[in-house]
Amino acid sequence: MAAQKITSMVFQRIKKKKFTTEISPDEIFLDDVNLPEFDKAQFEGRIERPLGGGSAVALGVFFLLVVVIFGTRLWQIQIAEGNAYAERSLANTLKTTPLFAERGRLLDRNGEQLAWNAPDTKHDEFLARRYTARSGSAHTIGFLKYPSKDSSGFYVRNDFNGVAGAESEYNEALAGENGVRTIEFDVRRTVVSESVVDLPRKGDDLTLTIDARLNEVLYGLLMERVRAVGFEGGAAALMDVENGEVIALTSAPEYEPQVLSNGVPAARISAFVNDQKKPFLDRATAGLYAPGSIVKPLLAAAALEENIITPEKQILSTGFISIPNPYDKKRTSIFNDWKAHGWVDMRQALAVSSNVYFYEIGGGFENQKGLGIARIEKYLRLFGLGEALADPLLGGASGTIPGPEWKKITFPNDLWRVGDTYNTSIGQYGILVTPLQMLRAISAVANGGILLQPTLIAGEKTDEQNVSVSNENLRVVREGMRLAVTEGSAGGLYLPFVSVAAKTGTAEVGISKKRVHSWVVGFFPYEAPRYAFVVLLEKGPRENTVGGVYVMKQFFEWLALNAQEYIER
Repeated sequence: MAAQKITSMVFQRIKKKKFTTEISPDEIFLDDVNLPEFDKAQFEGRIERPLGGGSAVALGVFFLLVVVIFGTRLWQIQIAEGNAYAERSLANTLKTTPLFAERGRLLDRNGEQLAWNAPDTKHDEFLARRYTARSGSAHTIGFLKYPSKDSSGFYVRNDFNGVAGAESEYNEALAGENGVRTIEFDVRRTVVSESVVDLPRKGDDLTLTIDARLNEVLYGLLMERVRAVGFEGGAAALMDVENGEVIALTSAPEYEPQVLSNGVPAARISAFVNDQKKPFLDRATAGLYAPGSIVKPLLAAAALEENIITPEKQILSTGFISIPNPYDKKRTSIFNDWKAHGWVDMRQALAVSSNVYFYEIGGGFENQKGLGIARIEKYLRLFGLGEALADPLLGGASGTIPGPEWKKITFPNDLWRVGDTYNTSIGQYGILVTPLQMLRAISAVANGGILLQPTLIAGEKTDEQNVSVSNENLRVVREGMRLAVTEGSAGGLYLPFVSVAAKTGTAEVGISKKRVHSWVVGFFPYEAPRYAFVVLLEKGPRENTVGGVYVMKQFFEWLALNAQEYIER
């Protein structure tokens, strides 16, 4: 009965509220005691209430303050202090710096290092350049300047600058290619990070044809003569007559590549700069000198090729010839021989270096026809005189072959005369050559008429051309040069262990003619020529008789004891 009563009461209440629009919460949760328990800490079983008006105002004020604070700071950074921060942002930036490539080495023909790289406390970002302690190769090797920095410590020049010699001429191959490193700095110039963008590529090694041992010996012999006699300097070279490789090439005096690359000591550098003997001049490749009698083999070859004379025809040398003086018909102009040689044929004339013989086949005299200056110039040029060598490392000097056009420019008020042809025929007057040009010419005599372009790069194929002189005529010249050694002016080179053919020359220089160049050119072994040589000693006293031949004699003796491979065929 009780249960029915309760049910009746509930239905009565529902009926009364049937048409009302709201349901009271207590009606929904009328029997909440029978519902599951709620976690009221998590607001379960609670009814949401809207925030009051004060809370909204507080939140608005908070956001307004944030906007004001950040806006003010942004204005300060961008407007008020914008320039200052812009400068700071530039300072806090990335910089690129080179990763220096290791430079290629320079090696001699035997693999001996002439220039290489090594760590140095003065240069912590790249390897320092080191040069051989051997003398005699400075002009061939050259030297370089290191990369340089500005006052802030950044590189304004990030390459190694070859200044002379192979370091300069083959700089690109030796240098390789630098890499790039990126460095990030903060505003205090502190390194923040580093990263490598490109790795460096090592430079190529370069093997030269020279033998550093031979250069050192020749240089020492030249300097001994320079100091003992008073020559101003000297040069010497050795060349393979089959392929044009320059085996030795030295100029005395020379500078020290290590000192010039290091830039210290200053006193030593100043001594090089102020030295009256010109250590920076590469006499072998760039010095121009009157050749004297060493051109006579070339004149002899030209006379034979032009049928001016036969090898057997003799000419009488009484010690001079005379011709009418062009300015005074009552007087004569005298052209002297260095001694009266008597009757000499071509081979003998080369052996004793008869001036009269070459006056006559050069300029003509009485019944003897001469080449004339035009054909003399033609053949001297065929043998490579008067033109620069192809390899710039071996000098860009052309030299001079005098002739009427040259004289018109040099001496505008004077005509070309037969006396000028006479003097040119014995390597005097205006003719100027480099030692290396003469080495090349004598090499062509030795190898049967092939004019090679000399090279300093091992294995390089060189250009060649024919000098248009028959090997038979050149054989006569070679025989005359051999006779100069066995019984003539180059007797100092008559050695038991090697057969040498040679021609000496003594060229007068200066108005007073008190100074002379001492020359010797030649080849060996005589029977099957392999190497040609040249020695020059510059401007020594006229009375001195110990010059180029003495240097070569000592050199051959050194070869016999220390480098027999050069004198054994």
